[in-house]
Amino acid sequence: MSTKSPNPADLEPGAMPTGVELLHDPVLNKGTAFTDEERDAFSLRGLLPPHVHSIKEQVMRVMENFRRKPTPLEQYINITALQARNETLFYRAVLDYLEEMMPIIYTPTVGEACQRYGHIFNRPRGLFITAKDRGRIVDVLRNWPRRDVRVIVVTDGERILGLGDLGADGMGIPVGKLSLYTACGGVHPNQCLPITLDVGTENEELLADPLYIGLKEHRLRGAAYSDLVDEFVDAVQEVYPHALIQLEDFANNNAFWILEKYRDRICTFDDDIQGTGAVALAGLLAAPRITGGSIADQTVLFLGAGEAGIGIGDMVAAAMREAGLSEADAKRRCWFFDSRGLVVKSRTDLVAHKRPYAHEHAPAELFLDAIETLRPTAIIGVSGQPRTFTQDVLEAMARINDRPIVFALSNPTSKSECTAEEAYNWTQGRAVFASGSPFDPVNFGDQTFVPGQGNNAYIFPGVGLGVVVSGARLITDEMFSEAAKALADQVTAADLRLGRLYPPLSNIREVSAHIAASVAEVAWRCDLATIEQPEDVLSYVKSQMYQPVYRSYV
Repeated sequence: MSTKSPNPADLEPGAMPTGVELLHDPVLNKGTAFTDEERDAFSLRGLLPPHVHSIKEQVMRVMENFRRKPTPLEQYINITALQARNETLFYRAVLDYLEEMMPIIYTPTVGEACQRYGHIFNRPRGLFITAKDRGRIVDVLRNWPRRDVRVIVVTDGERILGLGDLGADGMGIPVGKLSLYTACGGVHPNQCLPITLDVGTENEELLADPLYIGLKEHRLRGAAYSDLVDEFVDAVQEVYPHALIQLEDFANNNAFWILEKYRDRICTFDDDIQGTGAVALAGLLAAPRITGGSIADQTVLFLGAGEAGIGIGDMVAAAMREAGLSEADAKRRCWFFDSRGLVVKSRTDLVAHKRPYAHEHAPAELFLDAIETLRPTAIIGVSGQPRTFTQDVLEAMARINDRPIVFALSNPTSKSECTAEEAYNWTQGRAVFASGSPFDPVNFGDQTFVPGQGNNAYIFPGVGLGVVVSGARLITDEMFSEAAKALADQVTAADLRLGRLYPPLSNIREVSAHIAASVAEVAWRCDLATIEQPEDVLSYVKSQMYQPVYRSYV
């Protein structure tokens, strides 16, 4: 299914708006770029200043005003207001200045925006489905004005990044993720739908805040919650039967069972589990090009054993099995450290998703002690606990390994387990480092390190695009494994010389195209596709990617 811009000439008679209505349609609006002929044809004469601007000139204006804003949050408010007015211009500016825009429309600034969402709220975006909508979720979905929805990102707001329960204010995450589906993956904005399941919040500050936008009640739990999720999934299948559902920022107590319940029934995935797993695996596949050895030679110690940690562990163990290890040996090379210490078999407090990684070993209550006894080649932080990769921890990793692999993946930046500067300084410039949020280059000795951003933005847009162009019915673990390999393959020798395990963000559209091709090929090979396979998959994928350019309306 094409993700190209719709041609107004293809709309049903009378469907093309005119006048002020056209200027208020963010998908069709061109602002001052409407030509003289279009102004006459669509009753715009006099509603716009007389000079016709090119999109390039409009972007100049956008960036001038964007850069004048004093804080990242103000820049977020500015640029998302543009998105609500003129989506083509928004995506043109984002693509032309991607490295400058990404930290604003995505992590880390989107985290602050969610924390302040009720206070900066201006115009609704997406759908809010509440616990009070039980029995009529189909009707709520039909209120959305677009019919060809292909990608839905849904959250219940209970675990937003590393910031905790933000309730309905977590809507900034689905909105931001779908912006990246379009900017990075080329999925048309008309085909994207952000949704928040507002089932209440346990955040007492929000419940007491008169500007909070969500239900002011405690969270729905138990059977009532699962019934609501069931109804939502069934309603999506009825209203948008071709839509992918990306599960986003659900708490551990719900994320695992929701994924397991639906993954073999509908086209869905959990980005915090599978997307994070794939992007971290890509980094671990690229790292041996610096450290030597292979993925099968790694011993990985995770700080954090929630969705992200277990998702990465499962992906890494699968890659190790593919490299020749037995399942038992592969899992034995993945260790977890949670809030109560090292995950070992003797513990009686382990929930189900941790037990496959509970090995025979003496307990360890300190992360540093676990490093000293396990002697890992890599540590991966997915704890949401800032500065937990201390100087002692990093110095121990450097003592054990010539080139220690250090991934501080918690988002936003304020939650990162260590900074890039700390990682390089405390390992004497020997760390092979990646982070979830961006860090500036670090000078150490006579070398400048450019830390790679091991962020899901490298994975989910390409996966979504691959699903859309192939019409995949399900999303499999093999698709994420192939996505990780495709991402690792895009890391160049020049990237590695800078210490970067991921391609620069400026290349992300090319990266997404390769990932989409890999995902789509799995769909065709496994008989999961509903669209006929083209002869040249990569060229076909690129031809389907949305481009933010104005089309002539006359």
